[in-house]
Amino acid sequence: MLRLSNLFLTPLCFLSLLSAQPAAPKAARPTPPTRDPHTPGYVQATELSDATLPSPTANGNFIIGPTHAPAPEMSRNEAVPEGTIYNFTIESKDSKLYPGIARDPGTFGTSDPNDPAKLVVTTSHPAPYTRKVAVYVPKQYVPGTVAPFIVGADGPDPLLFAALDNLIAQHRVPAMIAISVGNGSGDAQGSERGLEYDTMSGRYADFVETELLPLVEKQYNVKLTRDPNARATMGCSSGAAAAMIMAWYRPDLYHRVLSYSGTFVNQQWPPNPETPHGAWGFHESLIPDSPNKPIRIWMEVGDRDLYNPNIMRDNMHDWVVANENMAKVLAAKGYTYQFLFVKNAGHCDRAMKEQTLPEALEYVWQDFPRAPVTP
Repeated sequence: MLRLSNLFLTPLCFLSLLSAQPAAPKAARPTPPTRDPHTPGYVQATELSDATLPSPTANGNFIIGPTHAPAPEMSRNEAVPEGTIYNFTIESKDSKLYPGIARDPGTFGTSDPNDPAKLVVTTSHPAPYTRKVAVYVPKQYVPGTVAPFIVGADGPDPLLFAALDNLIAQHRVPAMIAISVGNGSGDAQGSERGLEYDTMSGRYADFVETELLPLVEKQYNVKLTRDPNARATMGCSSGAAAAMIMAWYRPDLYHRVLSYSGTFVNQQWPPNPETPHGAWGFHESLIPDSPNKPIRIWMEVGDRDLYNPNIMRDNMHDWVVANENMAKVLAAKGYTYQFLFVKNAGHCDRAMKEQTLPEALEYVWQDFPRAPVTP
């Protein structure tokens, strides 16, 4: 059942599945080492002076940090029109594509003795969830007209809404609608969030397209463009993997991707023989071996990003290496991308996001006209 909250906020105010023997308890997550951006094998990158960001029109690889002051566009400007935020929830029982699963608390899984790249999860089972969704409609939107939009994972995301107010007013991005979608709970293999975000298929994009966007249009008198060049996805961690997965498997729907600390690692569950290494497969084989797709991507990884945070030890769980590899294959294939290696930043680091989000949004949308688009 759709639940509407009656709450209309501005951005700054908003600040098979089997049951068997319990799996081994989840191992403690090790403290990630601090990686050197000049490590042999990493991409060649332009190192910028501290507190400096690359131009939003610059492609390629960059090193920034270690200081991360919030960008001016992240602060409220009284002269800037504020968009409206609408909040609602969705119950799992109303979803045909994601009726809900969960992994038992305190459990994780065990590595397949015959294949260390495969995690065996026996404690995942059907379970209900409630999903939160926030919809940002800019003040400049004319009701009933067709609008570009961005879909964000792990929402609601007040930082996104705050940045859009300022960027739209400055004509640095189009007047877009933002749909910030909460996950279905949990994390990683065996969870609803993991199923949604780490699965290498178009299923999550189909969920957004068929179960979410029609609700947004119906409830808030907006029209969302069908032009894939006027649609973007974004996220952090597995949410970033989901953003890339949406564009990769459904380039007819999305052409623009914004990724923080992307989980381009081996985290898909249940296993799929077509993509046995999950999102690690993007840089291992999918991008190198496939014709180019019309995707523009902005990516970031922190020098203290995640490293081998589970029991698999399959050499496919280093977030820094995964993102470095992504930059390599994107460059080799001639994709349009910007990649930031961020010093003094952890996984999905908030200070780093407050510094870079305006530039990232501007980069992703830089070639898009500011005039209204057609359906």
